[in-house]
Amino acid sequence: MKKNHYILKITFSILSLTVLTDFISCTKKSERENTVVVYTYDSFAGEWGPGAKMAELFKEKTGLTVNFVDCGDAVQAFNRAVLEKDSPNADIVLGIDNNLADEAKKSELFISYIPKEASNLVSEDLVNDLGGSWILTPFDYSHFAIIYDTASSIPEPEHLSDLTKDIYRKKIILMDPRTSTPGLGFLAWTVSEWPETYNEYWEALKPNILTMTPGWSAGWGMFLAGEAPLVVSYTSSPAYNVEIENDMRYKALIFSEGHVQQVEGAGILKSAQNMSGAKKFIDFLISREAQELIPLTQWMYPVNKNVRLPESYNIAAPVPEKTLLTDSKNTNKAVEEVIDILNRR
Repeated sequence: MKKNHYILKITFSILSLTVLTDFISCTKKSERENTVVVYTYDSFAGEWGPGAKMAELFKEKTGLTVNFVDCGDAVQAFNRAVLEKDSPNADIVLGIDNNLADEAKKSELFISYIPKEASNLVSEDLVNDLGGSWILTPFDYSHFAIIYDTASSIPEPEHLSDLTKDIYRKKIILMDPRTSTPGLGFLAWTVSEWPETYNEYWEALKPNILTMTPGWSAGWGMFLAGEAPLVVSYTSSPAYNVEIENDMRYKALIFSEGHVQQVEGAGILKSAQNMSGAKKFIDFLISREAQELIPLTQWMYPVNKNVRLPESYNIAAPVPEKTLLTDSKNTNKAVEEVIDILNRR
């Protein structure tokens, strides 16, 4: 009897452990089914970005939780998804722009998904800028620009070529094109302007670069701290200073030769653990309630046609008359060439 009792105890313990393990597994599975994991960049997920409020609204609307994972910059978010291809954690990568769209398509990481009401809300041009296949859903856009501190003593440049002049020695803050979408966007701008001679431009520009930061937030922070009077950002960026600080100090410079436009998108990973939730989030991302958060948090233009812009955009977010076409293949080819130029003494 003691032996049988002992066997029964062991059997009961094993059964209890199995039930406990199954319970934990089911709990984790249940939690994951109710959570959408989104890889994104620091300014979207951070304190002043739309992430927290967007997650709150999405929870109210669907009952699902959004977990925004700050990967640094959008390039880093995409690269992380590539590295995790065989052991995925995310459902969505948010922030992949038109300069990364070809790479995203080639990676074969994403499904094609057309969100509900998309044809009524989003311009076809913006969709086409991201490849036209709905592998990426656009959620905001703006043009890259040089932002000028009008309190500085140097004159404002009037053309992209002016940035190579001696008067701007160590006066420009750029971002690394390998880790930053604005960094890649500025490089795309130079390749678009000088498709055959961009290397010569970067050789001439090199002495005037104060630093090249890993991401936009660090570069913009240095600019606001007065470390340099010129920084790469967006035509819509000075709207922030007008809206929040009633300050007209910073000016987006419009060059007659044209500007490169950035369109940011979000893509659902084929390996998404919560495919249903991911699709609901993409539907929500272009809805009016989500898009109304974009102008005063992202400081970019919303893609939803029904969203009204704040007055600060009319005051300090000029729209260039000319948008330059970009070639992402040539841009990506140019990245290492330009980095080699900058690394040479």
